[in-house]
Amino acid sequence: MGIIELEGMHFYAYHGFFESERIAGNEFLVDVFIKTDCSLAAKSDNLEDALNYQAVFDLVKEEMQIKSHLLEHVANRILEALYSEFPASQHIKVKISKLNPPMGGQVEKASITLER
Repeated sequence: MGIIELEGMHFYAYHGFFESERIAGNEFLVDVFIKTDCSLAAKSDNLEDALNYQAVFDLVKEEMQIKSHLLEHVANRILEALYSEFPASQHIKVKISKLNPPMGGQVEKASITLER
């Protein structure tokens, strides 16, 4: 087994409970961890035997473009899409962080992590 990690994927998106967040948008970071069998790719050195990192990024980007009220909803959609695209995955963890969330004070980020 191996863990494929795509960390710090940066997106500008329109998620939030408040209407102003869904209009003005905000910056988000997404981290994805996928536990999968890497043994064939490790031996063959062939991209076709590996989990395609670009496909993971493209899938996350597509889901981040769909407006949602809650980060939990976005993270769940990403989880479902990843399992659908990569059914051999043993375990997937998705972390989404909203940078500078509107909380009435200085907060670097608010994050949600879902895994299954």
